Amino acid sequence: MLGVAVTPPDGDDWFGLTLDPLPTEAASVWATTPRAGAVVCFLGVVRDHAEGRDDVRALTYEAYEEKAVDRLRDIADETRRRWPDVERLVLLHRLGELPLSEASVLVVASTPHRGEAFEAARFAIDTLKETVPIWKQEHHSGGTEWSAQAAPVRPVREPKLV
Repeated sequence: MLGVAVTPPDGDDWFGLTLDPLPTEAASVWATTPRAGAVVCFLGVVRDHAEGRDDVRALTYEAYEEKAVDRLRDIADETRRRWPDVERLVLLHRLGELPLSEASVLVVASTPHRGEAFEAARFAIDTLKETVPIWKQEHHSGGTEWSAQAAPVRPVREPKLV
């Protein structure tokens, strides 16, 4: 599963996990098509603080890789269902130990108009954070702990009630 994320695919959805630095520029270029008038890029980076802690020095990301990739595919499918005009969509996440200011997650959405690109990218990153089984450890001056912000992983698309 790892390593596939840094090479653009043949299709219009690029998702995966990697230990390598995220290909931010390549993803933006890949998402730019003749039909796309808007390309929105969200880049999540490692910061020096967390809830109740001001001394974060690094993060380590771990994932249930098989399920995580399945969920990324589900997010791409659901994003396209909600915004059919999405030209290209990128959902990439780093694993392993990352220092401060290192990129950990990349979402890029391209559409004919900016409104849809912003909405699709926002949905994709928010849903990724809520549904993909990826966990982070915070390394700080006092040691290492799993993030206190972890939440139960939910389905990408809630089942319809009959």
